[in-house]
Amino acid sequence: MVNLVLKFVSCARAAGLRISTSDVLDCLTQVELLDILDEQQFTAVLRANFAKSRREQHHFDRLYHLFFHELRQDESIAHSDALGAQIQETLDNLPLEPSGYPSYQAVLDFLQGNPLQFLEQMRQALAGQEGQGAAMGANLGAVVRRLELMLQINAFESALLHYFNERRGKINWETRRDLMEHFNARMQSARRLIAQERLQYDDGTAKKRSHKKHLDRLGEVHFASLTQKEVEEMREVIEQLVRKLKDTVSRRFASRNRGILDVKKTLRRSAKYHGIPLEIVFRNRPPRKAKIVALCDVSGSVWSAARFMLNMLYSLQECFTQVRSFVFVAGLDDVTQIFEDHEINQAIEKVLKEADIEYNAATDYGLTFRQFQKDYMDIINKKTTFIIIGDGRTNYSNPEEHILDEIRERSRRLIWLNPETEQFWYTGDSEMRTYQAYCHEVRPCQNLNQLLDFITSLVL
Repeated sequence: MVNLVLKFVSCARAAGLRISTSDVLDCLTQVELLDILDEQQFTAVLRANFAKSRREQHHFDRLYHLFFHELRQDESIAHSDALGAQIQETLDNLPLEPSGYPSYQAVLDFLQGNPLQFLEQMRQALAGQEGQGAAMGANLGAVVRRLELMLQINAFESALLHYFNERRGKINWETRRDLMEHFNARMQSARRLIAQERLQYDDGTAKKRSHKKHLDRLGEVHFASLTQKEVEEMREVIEQLVRKLKDTVSRRFASRNRGILDVKKTLRRSAKYHGIPLEIVFRNRPPRKAKIVALCDVSGSVWSAARFMLNMLYSLQECFTQVRSFVFVAGLDDVTQIFEDHEINQAIEKVLKEADIEYNAATDYGLTFRQFQKDYMDIINKKTTFIIIGDGRTNYSNPEEHILDEIRERSRRLIWLNPETEQFWYTGDSEMRTYQAYCHEVRPCQNLNQLLDFITSLVL
């Protein structure tokens, strides 16, 4: 922990924060007295020692988020410890000649998780921009330095793509996927730092982050990368979104409830006026509600998307005729009753522990489809929207696509939501190319924004 705090101090100094040696010693003494796993306490101690003013607190918060969240090793990939050697080997073997620009080493260090030189380059660019006044072209040097950094990032991105394309046969697809997600997240953080200007402190008059901005930030985070605290925040966001959707649905049905002309009531009501004027009466048209059947893979990161999907479906139950839910790994279990008998978050925990399935088995979509065909096919009719949440990876077992074709023929719509990155859908043991031919719609579903787009189209 001491080394981690010292690295953060070096980065904070490079970014322009004034931190003395006594500040560091005081902080290390205080850190020993608290639970470092409690991030709220840990952040408060660092902020109290390293941020001298309200203006510096704002700058500190941005640096803290970059160092401890965006550049942490487990931010965007699973099993990152096992990939440490692969990450270093990739960077060492990139087909990219070292340049004489300091920006080359700064970007390389940033991709390795050390933002020190990169922040130093950004601080120099900002100092050049602020120190030369507002004369025409005074900030040209700052623009050039930012442009150098951006060009180096683009060069690294091209080199990474070339490196992985040449080694498709040497590196398995899962490792390539995790490495690309890791490097893409790092490059995205670097570009965001370049594009952002340091926000000026306005003595407490700055507006708080709006709900929309908060939703956008959480909405772009991959479900598998959410921390426990972010999961709790996500539940609050979902509750607000559900209320908004319900209000939208009620207004839509209130304004569009006119059906066909009711001739009898029109004539009866106009009789008291002897037919003049004529008051036209329409029959009320009841809202069309779909029946939902959801089939959710609960293996690994796929379940992280499925639980939010089930959360929203059951929160919007009055918008549907019925919601039936099944979970599977190899074989499936009907968990509808669990959701009906318990609060949604408690039900999700019970499903993970008490469903009658073998959680440690290899995922078998073929076996799952056969069991569904045998026991539950009669619940599907032309009012049913059938939703499958899974990555389509069958571990090379029989995909049983003819059963999916039968489900399509029986249902109103067959929709597949895939939480995996789209570029890996057709690699390895994935049968997405086979299954896609039998679906009305196939969508990526990796974060809240994508899930919300789907739910909105489903309800409205």
